[in-house]
Amino acid sequence: MKVAAIRRRADVDASHWPADVHPLLARIYALRGLQPKDLERARLADLLPPSLLGGTQQACELLIAALRSDARICVVGDFDADGATGAALALRGLRLLGAHNLGYRVPNRAREGYGLSRTLVESLAAADRPALILTVDNGIASLDGVAAAKALGIEVIITDHHLPGPQLPLAGAIVNPLLDEARGEGRPSPLRHLAGVGVMFYLLLALRARLFPRGTPQSDRSSQARPDLSQLLDLVALGTVADLVPLDANNRILVAAGLRQIRAGRSCAGISALLRAAKRDASRVVAADLGFALGPRVNAAGRLEDMSLGIECLLSDDAQRAFTLATELSQINTQRQGLQVAMVGQAEEMVMKFLARHGEDSLPSGIVLHEPDWHPGVVGLVASRLKERLHRPVIACAPAEPGSSELRGSARSIAGFHLRDALAEVDVRCPGLITRFGGHAMAAGLSLPIERLGQLAVEFDAVARERLDAQALEHFVWSDGEPSADEFTLPAARALRDGGPWGQGFAEPVFDAVFTVDAWRAVGERHLKMSLRAGRGADLFDAILFDAAECMPPPPQVRALFQLDVNEWNGRESLQLLLRQIEAI
Repeated sequence: MKVAAIRRRADVDASHWPADVHPLLARIYALRGLQPKDLERARLADLLPPSLLGGTQQACELLIAALRSDARICVVGDFDADGATGAALALRGLRLLGAHNLGYRVPNRAREGYGLSRTLVESLAAADRPALILTVDNGIASLDGVAAAKALGIEVIITDHHLPGPQLPLAGAIVNPLLDEARGEGRPSPLRHLAGVGVMFYLLLALRARLFPRGTPQSDRSSQARPDLSQLLDLVALGTVADLVPLDANNRILVAAGLRQIRAGRSCAGISALLRAAKRDASRVVAADLGFALGPRVNAAGRLEDMSLGIECLLSDDAQRAFTLATELSQINTQRQGLQVAMVGQAEEMVMKFLARHGEDSLPSGIVLHEPDWHPGVVGLVASRLKERLHRPVIACAPAEPGSSELRGSARSIAGFHLRDALAEVDVRCPGLITRFGGHAMAAGLSLPIERLGQLAVEFDAVARERLDAQALEHFVWSDGEPSADEFTLPAARALRDGGPWGQGFAEPVFDAVFTVDAWRAVGERHLKMSLRAGRGADLFDAILFDAAECMPPPPQVRALFQLDVNEWNGRESLQLLLRQIEAI
């Protein structure tokens, strides 16, 4: 499979940036469209106000009524890290705001499906009947579940950030920044990039404003001091980064504040335990640690076991119990990694066999993959990996449970191809082909009968061919250019590390250059360690390329796409090039 073509971003003038900002970091900021004044507007006080998020007034009224009557509130979470952090945030936040009668549930993937299903509502009513259900990161497509709750006299508040469909559930309140945009009733919301956990945080801010209005004498409110919700921002940061939502200015403020809290040793016991289990130094944590070390551990519970494990870890205030749960999550994550390697290997073998028989020009524009022994909790990772390798939208499917005739699919997309809209188009063309679907532009989920898998492959490819031209299918990556000789330094790498938070929509700095391979060795079974030289007489740089089995042995001279990385070993820091890809020249 080909490596991506490298395109360099157009150079910019960063000479007007303050001298206390490292010149390389200043250039990166300028390339990302920032101005020096933007750094001055990155405080919590600069957050967009909750009044910009529709539905909060109705939701607050329902929550206030429940709090005043001590009615039972059940938080319904989701299978992923966004849903888990959002559920933990809701429970911790509501307790800070005076709630006592709280519980939570995450659907059983096999028995109850996704979101607030009718089956889940009936289970809640039979077990510990709540007066109010509060969803987190789900519910916008739960028409039947909300109807079932209403029929049982249970009120529902939906908080979600997924795209609404043509019909909305008849909930008491819906808090979703995409709602007005989907209805065509206004401009895109400035809060449209909030993750599910971010939507919940904003609802808590709105509720606090109603319960503890500023300027009201303490005697006119209650004896309780105005709760500090900023102590919950570690959860907001983790869920936001793990869910890969764009880090626009508002999300960067939320994530940066959460990271500061973690570095200062003020994170909840669960996040501290996850960092310890992942062998990460809390005082130096960056967004990448949340995305690549903590997020997968929390996600693993929802993929293979019960997401309640992740939520319990994030809710625990006992350090030892939190670490026990974090250790269990790490073990589940190791199991998930093994499954992922095996499943991705099968998927890549399928693609290679197809290419060998039919040639690269015959590769579908929209790809659908399935294996009967795949795990439904891991297919999203398969779709993500194949999407990266092939630069095509990919749907990976697995039986909903062993022997089931229903398939669960997880889809990942490329820029320019809106997945949920594409699935909606398939649904319009072939009613009944897809049992249910939902998601975002870049990620979505669906269910369908196994006997209709072939038809899905045909229709999905047809929609992709119509919506993706040759230019959109060109596989390329952006580079920030080649650092100057005096920028290949540890101080530069430190400045870039600390200059984030970097993430989706605010890309981590990546460079390209030509190197001579001075020496190399295999590390483990799949990783490649090299000594690289940028030119005759130039310094040698340590470099590592992960998952590089197909690159061994490396060619004598390479063009590399890389990051300047701070390598920590035995208490010492050194410069390392973290390679993204290499190609012979």
